[in-house]
Amino acid sequence: MKKLLILAVFLGKLALFSQSEKSELRVFTFEEVERLHQQEPKPILVFLYTDWCKICFGMKQNTFKNEEVIRVLNDDFYFIKLNGEEKKDISFLGKKFVFKPSGSKTGTHELAKELGFIDNKISYPTTTILNSKMEIGLQLNNYINSKNMYLVLKKALLQEN
Repeated sequence: MKKLLILAVFLGKLALFSQSEKSELRVFTFEEVERLHQQEPKPILVFLYTDWCKICFGMKQNTFKNEEVIRVLNDDFYFIKLNGEEKKDISFLGKKFVFKPSGSKTGTHELAKELGFIDNKISYPTTTILNSKMEIGLQLNNYINSKNMYLVLKKALLQEN
Protein backbone atom coordinates (compact mmCIF):
# COMPACT_ATOMS: atom_id res chain seq x y z
CA MET A 1 0.00 0.00 0.00
CA LYS A 2 2.85 2.34 0.87
CA LYS A 3 4.51 1.69 -2.51
CA LEU A 4 1.25 2.40 -4.28
CA LEU A 5 0.91 5.73 -2.49
CA ILE A 6 4.50 6.72 -3.34
CA LEU A 7 3.91 5.73 -6.98
CA ALA A 8 0.71 7.80 -7.12
CA VAL A 9 2.45 10.86 -5.65
CA PHE A 10 5.37 10.45 -8.07
CA LEU A 11 3.08 10.13 -11.10
CA GLY A 12 1.03 13.12 -9.94
CA LYS A 13 4.12 15.31 -9.66
CA LEU A 14 5.37 14.07 -13.02
CA ALA A 15 2.05 14.99 -14.62
CA LEU A 16 2.20 18.48 -13.13
CA PHE A 17 5.74 19.12 -14.36
CA SER A 18 5.04 17.77 -17.83
CA GLN A 19 2.29 20.32 -18.48
CA SER A 20 3.71 23.40 -20.11
CA GLU A 21 2.79 26.72 -18.61
CA LYS A 22 0.39 28.59 -20.89
CA SER A 23 1.13 32.20 -21.67
CA GLU A 24 -1.62 34.74 -21.27
CA LEU A 25 -2.25 37.42 -23.87
CA ARG A 26 -1.97 40.91 -22.39
CA VAL A 27 -4.95 43.05 -23.39
CA PHE A 28 -4.83 46.82 -23.00
CA THR A 29 -7.35 49.65 -23.21
CA PHE A 30 -6.93 52.56 -25.59
CA GLU A 31 -6.16 54.84 -22.66
CA GLU A 32 -3.45 52.48 -21.34
CA VAL A 33 -1.88 52.14 -24.77
CA GLU A 34 -1.77 55.88 -25.27
CA ARG A 35 0.19 56.26 -22.01
CA LEU A 36 2.47 53.27 -22.62
CA HIS A 37 3.11 54.27 -26.23
CA GLN A 38 4.70 57.53 -25.08
CA GLN A 39 7.27 55.57 -23.07
CA GLU A 40 7.77 52.69 -25.51
CA PRO A 41 6.38 53.12 -29.05
CA LYS A 42 5.17 49.83 -30.54
CA PRO A 43 2.65 48.90 -33.20
CA ILE A 44 -0.90 48.36 -31.93
CA LEU A 45 -3.13 45.49 -32.98
CA VAL A 46 -6.83 46.26 -32.58
CA PHE A 47 -9.13 43.24 -32.80
CA LEU A 48 -12.57 44.54 -33.76
CA TYR A 49 -15.37 42.12 -32.85
CA THR A 50 -18.97 41.84 -31.67
CA ASP A 51 -20.52 39.51 -29.11
CA TRP A 52 -22.84 37.92 -31.69
CA CYS A 53 -20.08 37.17 -34.24
CA LYS A 54 -19.24 33.43 -34.38
CA ILE A 55 -16.11 34.02 -36.48
CA CYS A 56 -14.87 36.55 -33.91
CA PHE A 57 -15.44 33.96 -31.19
CA GLY A 58 -13.41 31.46 -33.22
CA MET A 59 -10.48 33.85 -33.45
CA LYS A 60 -10.62 34.51 -29.71
CA GLN A 61 -10.62 30.77 -28.99
CA ASN A 62 -8.01 29.74 -31.55
CA THR A 63 -5.86 32.48 -33.06
CA PHE A 64 -5.37 34.50 -29.89
CA LYS A 65 -4.66 31.41 -27.77
CA ASN A 66 -1.78 30.24 -29.97
CA GLU A 67 1.53 30.38 -28.07
CA GLU A 68 3.52 31.90 -30.96
CA VAL A 69 0.91 34.58 -31.62
CA ILE A 70 0.71 35.39 -27.90
CA ARG A 71 4.50 35.66 -27.64
CA VAL A 72 4.80 38.07 -30.60
CA LEU A 73 1.84 40.17 -29.47
CA ASN A 74 3.09 40.40 -25.86
CA ASP A 75 6.67 41.20 -26.89
CA ASP A 76 6.26 43.49 -29.89
CA PHE A 77 2.70 44.93 -29.93
CA TYR A 78 0.03 46.47 -27.79
CA PHE A 79 -3.12 44.35 -28.16
CA ILE A 80 -6.57 45.90 -27.82
CA LYS A 81 -9.96 44.21 -28.19
CA LEU A 82 -12.74 46.56 -29.30
CA ASN A 83 -16.37 45.54 -29.35
CA GLY A 84 -17.83 47.34 -32.37
CA GLU A 85 -21.06 47.82 -30.41
CA GLU A 86 -19.35 49.17 -27.26
CA LYS A 87 -21.59 51.65 -25.48
CA LYS A 88 -18.87 53.36 -23.38
CA ASP A 89 -17.13 56.50 -24.57
CA ILE A 90 -13.47 55.99 -25.46
CA SER A 91 -10.85 58.74 -25.50
CA PHE A 92 -7.97 58.15 -27.89
CA LEU A 93 -5.45 60.49 -29.49
CA GLY A 94 -7.12 63.54 -28.04
CA LYS A 95 -10.57 62.72 -29.36
CA LYS A 96 -13.66 61.32 -27.67
CA PHE A 97 -15.40 58.51 -29.56
CA VAL A 98 -18.99 57.52 -28.72
CA PHE A 99 -21.56 54.88 -29.57
CA LYS A 100 -23.90 55.90 -32.40
CA PRO A 101 -27.26 54.10 -32.38
CA SER A 102 -28.69 53.07 -35.73
CA GLY A 103 -31.88 51.45 -34.43
CA SER A 104 -33.63 50.66 -31.18
CA LYS A 105 -31.04 48.10 -30.06
CA THR A 106 -28.29 48.43 -32.68
CA GLY A 107 -25.48 50.77 -33.48
CA THR A 108 -21.76 51.12 -33.97
CA HIS A 109 -19.07 52.77 -31.93
CA GLU A 110 -17.36 55.69 -33.70
CA LEU A 111 -13.91 54.28 -32.97
CA ALA A 112 -14.90 50.95 -34.52
CA LYS A 113 -15.90 52.81 -37.69
CA GLU A 114 -12.66 54.79 -37.63
CA LEU A 115 -10.53 51.66 -37.35
CA GLY A 116 -12.68 49.11 -39.14
CA PHE A 117 -14.13 50.74 -42.24
CA ILE A 118 -12.91 48.98 -45.39
CA ASP A 119 -14.53 50.02 -48.69
CA ASN A 120 -17.09 52.17 -46.81
CA LYS A 121 -18.40 49.28 -44.72
CA ILE A 122 -17.55 47.52 -41.52
CA SER A 123 -17.44 43.79 -41.04
CA TYR A 124 -16.54 41.57 -38.14
CA PRO A 125 -13.96 40.51 -37.28
CA THR A 126 -11.55 43.16 -38.49
CA THR A 127 -7.91 43.20 -37.47
CA THR A 128 -6.31 46.63 -37.68
CA ILE A 129 -2.65 47.31 -37.07
CA LEU A 130 -1.61 50.84 -36.20
CA ASN A 131 2.07 51.50 -36.77
CA SER A 132 4.24 53.13 -34.11
CA LYS A 133 3.20 56.54 -35.52
CA MET A 134 -0.45 55.65 -34.75
CA GLU A 135 -1.38 55.42 -38.44
CA ILE A 136 -3.39 52.56 -39.91
CA GLY A 137 -0.82 50.30 -41.51
CA LEU A 138 -3.01 47.28 -42.20
CA GLN A 139 -6.66 46.27 -42.08
CA LEU A 140 -7.84 42.71 -42.60
CA ASN A 141 -11.40 41.55 -42.25
CA ASN A 142 -12.57 37.98 -41.69
CA TYR A 143 -11.05 35.04 -39.86
CA ILE A 144 -7.27 34.85 -39.60
CA ASN A 145 -5.87 31.55 -38.34
CA SER A 146 -2.88 31.47 -36.01
CA LYS A 147 -0.35 30.60 -38.75
CA ASN A 148 -1.45 33.51 -40.94
CA MET A 149 -1.72 35.86 -37.94
CA TYR A 150 1.88 35.06 -37.02
CA LEU A 151 2.96 35.90 -40.60
CA VAL A 152 0.93 39.14 -40.58
CA LEU A 153 2.53 40.19 -37.30
CA LYS A 154 6.04 39.45 -38.54
CA LYS A 155 5.38 41.39 -41.76
CA ALA A 156 4.05 44.37 -39.77
CA LEU A 157 7.20 44.35 -37.65
CA LEU A 158 9.39 44.33 -40.77
CA GLN A 159 7.53 47.38 -42.09
CA GLU A 160 8.24 49.16 -38.79
CA ASN A 161 12.01 48.89 -39.31
